[in-house]
Amino acid sequence: MPADLAVIGLGHLGLPLAQAAVAAGIHTVGYDTDPRPFAELSAGRTPVEGSLTAPEIRRMLSRGFRPTTDPAELGRVRTAVICAPTPLGADRTIDLTAVGDATRALAAGLRPHTTVLLESAVPPGTTESFVRPLLEEGSRLRAGRDFHLACSPSRLDPGNRTHVYANTPKVIGGLTPACTESAAAFYSRLTDKVVRARGPREAEMAKVLETNFRHVNIALVNEMAVLCHDLGVDLWDVIRCAETKPFGFEPFRPGPGVGGHCAPVDPGYLPYNSRTPGHPLRMVSLAQEINDRMPSYVIQRCATLLNEHGKSVRGARVLLLGVTYKPDLADQEASPAQEIATRLMDMGAQIGYHDPHVLDWRVRERPVPRADSLYEAAASADLTLLLQHHRTYDLQGLAVKAQLLLDTRGATPAGAAHRL
Repeated sequence: MPADLAVIGLGHLGLPLAQAAVAAGIHTVGYDTDPRPFAELSAGRTPVEGSLTAPEIRRMLSRGFRPTTDPAELGRVRTAVICAPTPLGADRTIDLTAVGDATRALAAGLRPHTTVLLESAVPPGTTESFVRPLLEEGSRLRAGRDFHLACSPSRLDPGNRTHVYANTPKVIGGLTPACTESAAAFYSRLTDKVVRARGPREAEMAKVLETNFRHVNIALVNEMAVLCHDLGVDLWDVIRCAETKPFGFEPFRPGPGVGGHCAPVDPGYLPYNSRTPGHPLRMVSLAQEINDRMPSYVIQRCATLLNEHGKSVRGARVLLLGVTYKPDLADQEASPAQEIATRLMDMGAQIGYHDPHVLDWRVRERPVPRADSLYEAAASADLTLLLQHHRTYDLQGLAVKAQLLLDTRGATPAGAAHRL
């Protein structure tokens, strides 16, 4: 039986979309240009850490979700959504390779009247100047005339139990008004509200603005953390006071670095299309520089604390708590824990870790010892470093047991530990 929807890219974007579609009663197939997700999903396992759980995958399969390795199935659907990853390349520009592969796979069997949607995080202009030509060349069809094309950037927040797919508004920008309405008709089956942008570029740029809004404000509060520590001011109390202002302020909190899958445009140039030069985003570039410095600042604070207690980093036993990029998830994408652990090891420290969601952790391809008994490990470590606050951590108890506790998340009670 032909499916109504094809989700192309079975990772952090595609799987939650497929889950929402299946829950809405939409007959869905999932395809990935990488064959590994198919094998994992077919066995009822999640192919990516930090996305859906194995029970959720099995529930989707029982409701009719069908992973496939046959690209021909992409030509039998009414709607196809490209959810390919867009990581930063070695030059820190967005790599569109996976988006291109997914688009070509879809184009080969694209039929008239299909609605094609792009959810991947991409630079403005990508839908029109990159995806559209690949679809038209591969299918011999015309976007906006023979098939609908629109961009609707993902707004997923993994682990957020308040803002889920159904109650998070979906921004849609179509190549033509008819494309926008076709996309809106599809997303209206999954979410309570759709927001129509003027076109694909406006929808793509909305994602850039949302991501960099967070990035710049995290950089601001990270700078404030360093300043407040130098001045002997309790930043966490400053934030508590400031967030009582009912207008003109939104609270952000510092940390040991910024992780996750949605990278800001960096190193400060926003590509628009192949005919115009990059546009400098100086504030974003500076924010990147500030946030990139935070792991080094954490190392500096570690060294200072150990020194104040008559110890050197060399030979010190350091326990890292929480090595994921987000609390209560197993996802380690771009977590600052890797860089912090690497730097400490280079300085001669003996590293151990604990994370309830990560049973095996490696730094430079070498396994890091995992603490079996958290309290015993904290008591024997010269320094315990909280990098991620998972809800299972009893920080009051840890503060009592640990010889030294540096809290980079401001999660411990005031006075119970040293805080960033």
